[in-house]
Amino acid sequence: METASGATVMVVDDEQDIRDASERILNRAGFQALKASGGDEALDILEKERIDIVLLDLKMPGMDGLEVLKRIRQLSETIQVIVITGYATVETAIEAMKKGAYDFIPKPFEPDQLRIVVNRAWEKIRFIQEAHRLEQERSRTLYDLDTEKSRIRTIIESFPSGVVVIDPKGHVVLMNPAFKKLIGLDPGVTPGRPIKDYLPNSEVCRMALEISQGKHVDFDDIPNLEFSLGDNRYIMARGRPVLGQKKECLGAILNLVDITSMRLLDQLKSEFVAKVSHELRSPLSTIHEQLAIVIRDMVGEETIQDQHILARAREKTKGLISLIGDLLDLSRIEEGIICHEPQPVRLDELLKNIIDFLKPSAQKKNQSLTLSLPEQALPELVADPIALESIFGNLITNAINYTQDGGEINVTADMAGINIRIRVKDNGFGIADKYLDKIFERFYRVKDDKTRYITGTGLGLPIVKGLLDSIGGIIDVESEFGKGSVFTVLIPVKL
Repeated sequence: METASGATVMVVDDEQDIRDASERILNRAGFQALKASGGDEALDILEKERIDIVLLDLKMPGMDGLEVLKRIRQLSETIQVIVITGYATVETAIEAMKKGAYDFIPKPFEPDQLRIVVNRAWEKIRFIQEAHRLEQERSRTLYDLDTEKSRIRTIIESFPSGVVVIDPKGHVVLMNPAFKKLIGLDPGVTPGRPIKDYLPNSEVCRMALEISQGKHVDFDDIPNLEFSLGDNRYIMARGRPVLGQKKECLGAILNLVDITSMRLLDQLKSEFVAKVSHELRSPLSTIHEQLAIVIRDMVGEETIQDQHILARAREKTKGLISLIGDLLDLSRIEEGIICHEPQPVRLDELLKNIIDFLKPSAQKKNQSLTLSLPEQALPELVADPIALESIFGNLITNAINYTQDGGEINVTADMAGINIRIRVKDNGFGIADKYLDKIFERFYRVKDDKTRYITGTGLGLPIVKGLLDSIGGIIDVESEFGKGSVFTVLIPVKL
């Protein structure tokens, strides 16, 4: 057992034999012992000496033990009080423990009894001291950032973006000039208050507090948050935990960046895409229909070559019209505009309708297109039906396009926990591993000897991903080059 060197025990008892015997036992156990014959004397010693443990008799003339205990608690919460009591006053000892005594020992007691109970009290004191030391060390680690001698502080102050550091209680320990300027704080404002007193967005403050308390030790699960400061100013906040040497969470650091110009650029881009798309779609549709009429009216073997050229031109105009439609869809998704308000949707019926609509396209390639549904009807979703049609229409169309003639496409739907799971599986061309992390990028298309002649915009999968994000769904893909792909969609039932 660890030595009690430096620990001081005061014995308060009106019986001298008890005081002297306790002193001998405690000295042999490595404690320093002081003695007091009554409550007044004990309180005088407490004002002059540092006392760790008090052995306190409850039945004393003058000031009784309970009153002395009350006075001790007023002086210190850390002194451990062990009451000494006769068997007739055990109930009084229990009352004393309710009022803050650590333990009690009945008279008469054996030396081993006294050593055991005092050592337990001393172990508790050392535990409290160690916890306090660790807390101070942790706090000092963060608060030292705000001292002039901190090299880290100098680096943080030079950052062009706003930086603020908080402790586990949510109090700001450091903020750089860029943060104050970004939020509109007075340059002379000092740290020390809760984060909510400096940052006007409650959602970001809540995220920062959760991070500082160790709820996001895994960096990958921390979302970036955007918020407005008014006057069309937008800020993006990124949060990360501050970890100690043993990976314990010491607090959180927030990085704030002004993204107003980026938001303005996105808005201008969306407006440009929408305007140009609307201006182009009408004349292209007219050209497309006029080409169909011209081709229909051309007869004779001498026009076969011309028909082929015009057919290719009509195919290209169809591709441009499709591209314009996809660009408009992406523009609406970015602006948070969904075609219709959410409404009850029977997903099994919606999938049947999509399969029926696309089956002729599969039959032209001699492909098998099937739908497998569970025996029990799928639960009703509350979602945008147009968005769902676009999601599964794109996925199944892709499967048809990227599967060879005579191939198989199977769509299955079932429950996976609280989600409806839909799989679109094919035995087509497949996707090499090096392309899997790129297929949801805009305009990206896998091109090889088998796919180079497949027409498309490269926007179908980005649209699917954007629509799923907007309704709280997720998508995953598994694929093996030359053997086929499986796209899995999860949509929560309670949207």
